Amino acid sequence: MMGKFPKIIQGGMGIGVSNWRLARTVAMQQQIGVVSGTAIDSVFARRLQMGDPNGDIRRALSYFPWQDMARRALDAYLIQGGKSDKEPFKLIPMPSVNMPRTSIELTIIANFVEVFLSKEGHDGIVGINYLEKIQIPTLPSLFGAMLAGVDCVLMGAGIPLSIPGILDSLSQWKPVELKLNVEDNILFHNFSQRFDPREFGSGDLPELTRPKFFAIVSSDIVAKTLIKKASGRVDGFIVENYTAGGHNAPPRKTDRTHSNAAQQFTQKDIPNIAKIAELGRPFWLGGGYGTPEKLIEAVDMEADGVQIGTAFAFCKESAIADSIKQEVIRRCLDRDIKVITDFNGSPTGYPFKLVFLENTAPFLNSNKQRKRVCDLGYLRRIYSKGGSGVGYRCPAEPVDSFIAKGGSVDETSGKLCLCNGLMATIGLGQIRDTGIEPPIITSGEDISIVANLAKTYGSRYSAKDVIDYLKG
Repeated sequence: MMGKFPKIIQGGMGIGVSNWRLARTVAMQQQIGVVSGTAIDSVFARRLQMGDPNGDIRRALSYFPWQDMARRALDAYLIQGGKSDKEPFKLIPMPSVNMPRTSIELTIIANFVEVFLSKEGHDGIVGINYLEKIQIPTLPSLFGAMLAGVDCVLMGAGIPLSIPGILDSLSQWKPVELKLNVEDNILFHNFSQRFDPREFGSGDLPELTRPKFFAIVSSDIVAKTLIKKASGRVDGFIVENYTAGGHNAPPRKTDRTHSNAAQQFTQKDIPNIAKIAELGRPFWLGGGYGTPEKLIEAVDMEADGVQIGTAFAFCKESAIADSIKQEVIRRCLDRDIKVITDFNGSPTGYPFKLVFLENTAPFLNSNKQRKRVCDLGYLRRIYSKGGSGVGYRCPAEPVDSFIAKGGSVDETSGKLCLCNGLMATIGLGQIRDTGIEPPIITSGEDISIVANLAKTYGSRYSAKDVIDYLKG
């Protein structure tokens, strides 16, 4: 990754939307392909239970440096020929501070496989995207991605001050530690996650290259903070405004008197691009930059290029179920689609973009009536039980359970289970007595690019088509 960076970064959309096929295709076009690392251990385990029909996972695992570890993962989750459509997925253990070794191994392997497959057969650039909010799997995830030679790490949904230094240490096979955010920690105990890569490696240890670190930010203030206070070098920034898909940074000033959620964002929430340019680091602009004109505009503002999510989310290589893609594309062409900012739905407390398909089951509508179940647990919050004990709670879990753990009933109102909903969007929804989990769809506010691409290249346009379109 020497010299000038590519102009296009394909967004790292989770859960599993930005899969290895999409990232590999983009990287082969000499742009930056990105896989999502969010919940990748569950995605990996469910793909194995679907039978790994083309053998891609098993091929990647044949290159994993410690075959005994790879075999344990296959023995635990691979179902030859795939599970029955009526059979529920076997769950992996939910993330916890004291992760069992089997869970750590699964996390390492899942990240390795996703990056390995995305880098297979070309010399392009591949990155992996994580959420700072999801801390527990972070250290073994980074290690697994680095084992596969990931070129860059992207992280947002928080201020990831410690990650650059962790990458430095892992590249030297040194133990690392990540301080955990713990609620109700009134005695200010130090809670942290520790990881020693040498406990999982054996024999001749492979060389690990320190990947570039790109922080996803929403303001020049956060960017300056990262440069000054991060534990190591921040190599660049993805600057997202509040029109981007997925999670957005909370508004700087919220007026709860407005019934229209969109009115809660103001001019103060628009990043100051000139001040970010003054920092002298590479940066890309995200959120509404999905046209050739916007790419030119970004470069004119001294950006290195743009990050694009929505256009790639609905291309044929992404992991979104084809039936969902085609429904969204049809609605885009008919101008019968709405993207809303839900300021209350995400368990993280951050605003979240939702694609709202009225009168179309089983999309967003059925999530409102969904029976509350929390069995993936990635967005659970850690809370102190006093002393060194911790518990886990999520405002999207059953209300009585959340309240019993010290939460308030007000926090549970309107909450969506993003973990299960986003997993369903990529065709890996859990089977329950009431039926399959309903999907949750997210995109940027400017979804018109999808219609433009479908008109030009057809409803099953490719990632290459997106890049050709952006290049004009």
